[in-house]
Amino acid sequence: MGNYYIVDGHCDSLINYVNRERSLVDPSEGGHWDTHRARLGGVALQFMAAFIETKYKPAMSTWRGLQLLEGAHRFIESNPEQVFLIRDKFDLKQIPDPNRIGVLLSVEGGEILGEDIFMLEVIFKLGVRALGLTWNQRNALADGVGEIGTQSKLTNFGQNVVLKMNQLGMLIDVSHLNEAGFWHVLELSKAPITASHSCAKTLCSHRRNLTDKQLSAIARNKGVVGINFYPEFLKEDGKASRADVIRHICHIAEVAGVETVGLGSDFDGIDIAPEGLGHVGEYYYLLEDLTRAGFSTSEIAQIAGENFMRLLSDVMK
Repeated sequence: MGNYYIVDGHCDSLINYVNRERSLVDPSEGGHWDTHRARLGGVALQFMAAFIETKYKPAMSTWRGLQLLEGAHRFIESNPEQVFLIRDKFDLKQIPDPNRIGVLLSVEGGEILGEDIFMLEVIFKLGVRALGLTWNQRNALADGVGEIGTQSKLTNFGQNVVLKMNQLGMLIDVSHLNEAGFWHVLELSKAPITASHSCAKTLCSHRRNLTDKQLSAIARNKGVVGINFYPEFLKEDGKASRADVIRHICHIAEVAGVETVGLGSDFDGIDIAPEGLGHVGEYYYLLEDLTRAGFSTSEIAQIAGENFMRLLSDVMK
């Protein structure tokens, strides 16, 4: 369908590889994401997150984060004909590659930094180009959305991290950040940001979703919101289909503009996927739905991948 390519702003498949549960190349092994189905689905660039599980926090956060990043490099080096690492604007210009999927390494949770800015330099040298400042809990940078009793802005350390990320050319991800922290990031950051895997709170009131005011602010920042496929973020009763993904795309496009909308599946980080969008190979059907919803060819191209590509071009060195 058309000549679209997909940029997916978030998946958690890396944990399965590091835990030796799946190779991420063989669809018969299950899960939501592997290179075979990703190619069938038209994925040209995949943000691959190193998600640090709660059981490792706080004492072993850095250890686990580095273990996941080492695993990401092993995966890429073991499959050079299928994937390649995105480190800079030169690599970005190779997207879409006719044979290989670009992988952009991200870390989901600033816990990996401990309380020292030098760790940001370390993970940057390891190829990380996006960082979610928090997961749902509090860390040394800020409070996540799970800290419902506080309205805290970024800590001094968190502010330094934002400024250093701007300097390095790293993409700041606010997906799990509390609202006070969200606004603080926008005050500080001189570069566009992302909410790589979030949805619209007007349509589903989950605490992980963004208000219309936040969506409009990301639009003014020239950032991108990647629509999350988790049914509990899509619909109040947690029973969602592809049509609900389209609803959130339409709403964010109306509130913040088509240029603000991207895709951030959260594949392999969600325990259930929307009906009709059960794995990465089914992206094709979502693009067909966008046509039926009245989006033009150029608008679909933006949502599918061009908006995230523009964001990365604006941020990366």
